[in-house]
Amino acid sequence: MKNIIVLLVVALLASCQQEKIGYVDNVKLMDEYQQKIDVESKFKVKADALASKRDSISQVFQIEAQAFQAKAQSMSQTKAQEEYAAMQQKGQIIGQQLQQQDQQLQLAGQTEMDSIVSKVKEEIKSYGKANGYSYILGGGDGGSVLYGTDANNLTEEIIKLLNDKYKK
Repeated sequence: MKNIIVLLVVALLASCQQEKIGYVDNVKLMDEYQQKIDVESKFKVKADALASKRDSISQVFQIEAQAFQAKAQSMSQTKAQEEYAAMQQKGQIIGQQLQQQDQQLQLAGQTEMDSIVSKVKEEIKSYGKANGYSYILGGGDGGSVLYGTDANNLTEEIIKLLNDKYKK
């Protein structure tokens, strides 16, 4: 009889064990993760360079268009229309090329950011396993944590872990 009571008490205690739960402020984590900051900076430089290129190409094209307008007055109407059509086509081709370059830059940036997000998720998972967490929830804007005590907030620890690993 005592053995049964002891087994019941052990089973009861085992079933009453609480899960270890923490949360991470996703927004703060990503805002302070150095690799993400570096990637954003790198792509901002590339985007600025592309915008500068677009501006200079546009200026050159506008100068050509103004020169054509002045020259068109002395041309026959048929010849002027032909050259105008050629200018339009050239403008469309340039526009398409710039748009394609912009899309490639955006795709490369998104691919790199997706890789960073995957890496962060893996690090959080590893941290949780290593530290005995049953759950680590995501908080911040749009997160699932509406309230959590500071003791359960793992954001700073995860940021430090990620940034330390990134520096290596």
